[in-house]
Amino acid sequence: MDKFKAMQAFIHIAEEGSLTAAARVMESSLPAMVRTLASLESHLGVRLFNRTTRRIALTDEGRRYLIFCEQVLATVQEAEASVSPQMGEPRGQLVITAPVLFGQMYVAPAVTRFVQRYSEVSCRVMLHDRVLNLLEEGIDVGIRIGELEDSSLIAQKVFGIRRLVVASPDYLRKHGVPAHPRDLRSANCVRFTAPTGPWWTFHEKGKTFTVPVTGNLEFNNASPAVEACVAGMGFGMFISYQVAPYVQQKRLTVVLDSFEPPLRPVSVVYPHSRLLPARTRIFIEWIKAELLQLNHAAPPQLHPGR
Repeated sequence: MDKFKAMQAFIHIAEEGSLTAAARVMESSLPAMVRTLASLESHLGVRLFNRTTRRIALTDEGRRYLIFCEQVLATVQEAEASVSPQMGEPRGQLVITAPVLFGQMYVAPAVTRFVQRYSEVSCRVMLHDRVLNLLEEGIDVGIRIGELEDSSLIAQKVFGIRRLVVASPDYLRKHGVPAHPRDLRSANCVRFTAPTGPWWTFHEKGKTFTVPVTGNLEFNNASPAVEACVAGMGFGMFISYQVAPYVQQKRLTVVLDSFEPPLRPVSVVYPHSRLLPARTRIFIEWIKAELLQLNHAAPPQLHPGR
């Protein structure tokens, strides 16, 4: 058995999610791919995939073996690139995740530009507001907003981003501008479901405190909550990029900015690995540069790095 070729086949099966697709990528036949996988599993003495008539999924052993295989192939790629300039072009598949709205506004366009520049790389972008497990979901790079809790990941902070309280000019004319966060207790606040519940966080004289808020509208996504605030339904607390277009158009007004909580970090995260494939390393630097450009281009009233 050609171990190197078997490892390549195994990686392609894991990336493509099917033996047929992997065979097509490797320009091989399906029976040959089946034999290669069977030989590899027999050699290792473990099952690498759980297979049914409908799907194929990595076992725990398969996930661990995949990490080592990628490191081995990354080492080979690095060695070839160091002596052969034409081998330096990144290639292969990248899986990237980001929050939905931030991903739509900034990450997806950056990924498109990356693929235009590096045509041998194929990217799959997964936009979710829930935090995905990069290792379990087979994700190469994630964009996270907020403190990182998963110690199995490497995080490179790019900048900090503001968390704002806003309301429409019409709502403020009718109900007044709050002078202190406690004034929000008697106001209608538009909320979206979050782990913090009906509590908004503020900062005063070096200390962080929370204020309970109530209202007759709650959403499980930020976008409709922003739209409700634009429609004059009350106050909302959002990350600056979520309301940037409306603030610039003066359809929303920032209030209580002197009580804003500390900046939330925007970070590029990826699993611990001794060696990353060239495509991953290059993309990490690319997306960091793109996000820094966003930071520098932000309007003063919404500046993420304030």
